[in-house]
Amino acid sequence: MELHIVNENPKYPPVKLIEPTTLGYIHLAAVVQPRQAPFMPIRREKGQLIARLKYLAQQLEQLEAFEKATVFHAIVMAPSSGYVKQHRDSIHLPRYDIVVLVETRSPETARQVQKTEEYAMLVDALSSKASDLHSIVARNVKRVGDVEKRRKGIFLFNYFVGEDSQVTLALWDYLAGWYAVETGMDNSTLLLPLEGEQSNYTIINHARWNGLLSFLWQQVTKKSFRTYMQANLNVNHVGAMPIFYHLA
Repeated sequence: MELHIVNENPKYPPVKLIEPTTLGYIHLAAVVQPRQAPFMPIRREKGQLIARLKYLAQQLEQLEAFEKATVFHAIVMAPSSGYVKQHRDSIHLPRYDIVVLVETRSPETARQVQKTEEYAMLVDALSSKASDLHSIVARNVKRVGDVEKRRKGIFLFNYFVGEDSQVTLALWDYLAGWYAVETGMDNSTLLLPLEGEQSNYTIINHARWNGLLSFLWQQVTKKSFRTYMQANLNVNHVGAMPIFYHLA
């Protein structure tokens, strides 16, 4: 396949990128107790699990190979649409209400970290409560800017699938360009599974905004979200499955 951009608009050039990081990433995602509606209280058992994961993440950060380990809990999962809705029988739909993102000094050390006792304890704690678990080691393949994880906000993990991985990667530049113009997005790290990793998703995008309601308003009120964003996903046989999270 070749990338095909429909309804081109000079207002939405490909996003401006900076050099990718040299870090390694472990994206550990689980289905534990997804909320039935946004902002519903977290159940006690899930709250205890999150507290345990945060403690274990702090222990991981004491190891020499680590940069940071961050725990997120989901607040909004977007409904299936477009390519995803048409192919939902063959796509592993993400319902991950808890994500732990581990950042290490390099992709190589990320795989070494998976062999540590501290990491095994974190995985065991999460898997003991999960009905679905997805874990990959990845590298940052494209970067708009660093995602600030020390401040509260709304954090996106957007799970992409596509019939052609190179087309999916190329299309992302245009999708991110739209978000930069229409929502003021100034940060994003795109994660690509390392060779040999078994992943249900071609790429996973991570980004942050200050608030959910303002973000959603900026998105749903724009006609171009349908005529440009969704149209280009569909024509290039790419599916995007966004989930929005808060810091735990």
